[in-house]
Amino acid sequence: MRKIAIGILIVVVLMSFGWISQGNNLAMFKFFAPKYEEARRETFEQSKAYNQGMIQELQNMQFEYVKADQAHKDALASIILHRAADYDEDKLPQDLRVFIQQLKKERTSI
Repeated sequence: MRKIAIGILIVVVLMSFGWISQGNNLAMFKFFAPKYEEARRETFEQSKAYNQGMIQELQNMQFEYVKADQAHKDALASIILHRAADYDEDKLPQDLRVFIQQLKKERTSI
């Protein structure tokens, strides 16, 4: 009977270690996961592919804006400004930077 009690106690202790370990892993993940994701996001935003893609997308929207009638220009301007809001304008080509600054001025004067 005593051997069975010791066996059960050993199982309970091992399960407790697993439970504590899992809780520690969760606490570590909760603390470090946002930091890992922030570092991954910063790395992605500095990549050549991201910057070229953003410039290409904004240039395509600029082209569509130029072709659009006035009713559509308002909607496109809003989309373009929203898309470019968090992007570093210093990374944009000069013509695109001027275009976005012009859109900002037009939107603030309305």
